[in-house]
Amino acid sequence: MRINAVAPGPIATDRALEAADHVGPVLARIPSRRMSTPQEVAAAVPFLAGDDAANIHGAVLSVDGGWAAV
Repeated sequence: MRINAVAPGPIATDRALEAADHVGPVLARIPSRRMSTPQEVAAAVPFLAGDDAANIHGAVLSVDGGWAAV
């Protein structure tokens, strides 16, 4: 049994993008200078559950454009 997790950073949803006064400061803290799309975050799940990640155990995969690295 594998137990892993996905840790999303800021996600570019309609609601998040409507908060224009907050978007600029958030983007300034993300090394990639953009929010993740919901599809990018979702793509991490089948990877961690699939055969390509068979030897990955107890990991937390950050999908955050580098947010956690700074």
